[in-house]
Amino acid sequence: MAHDHQHDISKLPETRLTIAFALTAGFMLVEVLGGWLTGSLALISDAMHMLTDSIALLLALIAIYAGRKAADLLRTYGYARFEVLAAAANALILLAVAIYILYAAIKRIGSDSDIQTLGMLLVAVAGLIVNLVSMRLLSKAKDESLNVKGAYLEVWADMLGSLAVIIGAIIIWNTGWQWVDSVLAVLIGFMVFPRTWVLLKECLNLLLEGVPSHMDVQEIEQLITETEGVASVHDLHLWALTQNKPMLTAHVVLKEGFASDRVRLAIEQRISQSFATLKHTTLQMEYADNSENEHLH
Repeated sequence: MAHDHQHDISKLPETRLTIAFALTAGFMLVEVLGGWLTGSLALISDAMHMLTDSIALLLALIAIYAGRKAADLLRTYGYARFEVLAAAANALILLAVAIYILYAAIKRIGSDSDIQTLGMLLVAVAGLIVNLVSMRLLSKAKDESLNVKGAYLEVWADMLGSLAVIIGAIIIWNTGWQWVDSVLAVLIGFMVFPRTWVLLKECLNLLLEGVPSHMDVQEIEQLITETEGVASVHDLHLWALTQNKPMLTAHVVLKEGFASDRVRLAIEQRISQSFATLKHTTLQMEYADNSENEHLH
């Protein structure tokens, strides 16, 4: 069996995450204050997005430290799966906030409002800069962790929200159409649903021990059966502890005259060549008549 006991989540850059969290959480408060002072619901809606961004980044930091805790007798895989639970919790929080934003925005459409467009514009521009800096900090780690990926996607969507607020402020400034602010708040709220679904779907797949989305179990089964000395394979299971830590177990039936160690090493070599991230495999080698079984750990 191939071993890789280093949790990938422990390699993530805490410094970058911490800076991104501080920037996002700090400016979220600025946007709330700016939205209240300018009367812009779109700014407050964007601030709610920044709140969920902050939660995502905080959960990512918590997941890093939890993932580093050593395995024990009760949790033999350690705490790496906490990352998935944190990402799922973040997706549910994001969904709840989006529903609230939509409710508040729809309720406000048609009502009179006095929006200070210059202040709205300045706060939105500053928010855009914060989003771009945070995206830059997270870009290198977003493919290594489900939680960081979720945080990156939220910051990316919030960046689009800041652009929308900037455009809306310019439109209101030039036309006086105050209703644009409420429409923008609704649009920003709707932006959250597709990315929330994608993140939640991926989390549920991992929690249900589903096949990783980027892997094909039939392809792996064919790769094993085509290895010299293999008669058949059964009880093949492919799942992932975290997004970047897939695992494989299988019972391999050998042809007579082939040594189990040699065939096992050949299978693991072929798997590593085709699936670089699949480093944790447990193969039970057996002969058709069950006269010899060898468990490899």
